[in-house]
Amino acid sequence: MNTNGSSGSDALRVAAVQMNAGLDKRANLARAERLVTEAASAGSELVVLPELFNLYGDLEQAAREAEPIDGPTIAQMRDWARAHRVWLVGSIACRESAAARPANLAVVIGPNGDLVAKYAKIHLFDIDVPGKVTSRESDHLTAGSEMVVAEIAGLRVGVAICYDLRFPELFRRLIDRGAEALLLPAAFTRTTGELHWEILVRARAIENQAYVVAANQVGPHQPCGESFGHSMIVDPWGNALSTADGRGEGIIYATIERSKVREARLQIPALANRKLSS
Repeated sequence: MNTNGSSGSDALRVAAVQMNAGLDKRANLARAERLVTEAASAGSELVVLPELFNLYGDLEQAAREAEPIDGPTIAQMRDWARAHRVWLVGSIACRESAAARPANLAVVIGPNGDLVAKYAKIHLFDIDVPGKVTSRESDHLTAGSEMVVAEIAGLRVGVAICYDLRFPELFRRLIDRGAEALLLPAAFTRTTGELHWEILVRARAIENQAYVVAANQVGPHQPCGESFGHSMIVDPWGNALSTADGRGEGIIYATIERSKVREARLQIPALANRKLSS
């Protein structure tokens, strides 16, 4: 799915929101609205929320309470985007038709409130690290199959979700479709995050010579599980422009410059020099 928007300037001010979402959807939405408002007030033009920001901690409940595409959460996201004139990205459990199994769906909302793009998570989180973390996301949600590149104020962005981060071929294909920045709503666990989060986020930026905006959940979630936090915004050289800690909610900011993507790809033309196609 490729989606075009209006062209913009070279620079885009972005924010990654770090949240500790729980099982109370109303409370989560109120918290998200406050953080989006704060990010917009700080001059952000693009705000990225975490994975399943409206309800997290119990995948069975998230699936049971999955909303339609025109349901209350996305309606509120459209209102926030319109009120603050920002681009807004985040994922929720969404059932696109009454008969369909729900998916983990990331949406891209434009500053006029339009639903510009949607991406259903392709790689579902099915892992088992004995005594530490076990998950079967596929028991509750269905996997997507379509990659998404959208245009945000002239910037081409690829959209992925959390566990997708471990699959470099997805990100390379997004780059081959023109992506200059990669947006990642996430709920990376503390166990796996301590080992791999920063390495993987920076690797996806370096190998694709693109910005990565990774907004993670943070802290314990009821009834079980804990997210790592450490949301990051990384430039095409792999430099962390802004990083959150793992202690609590907050917002990190950075400016994306398209010229920096062109500069990295010109000075080290690794993408052009590839001998094996993806």
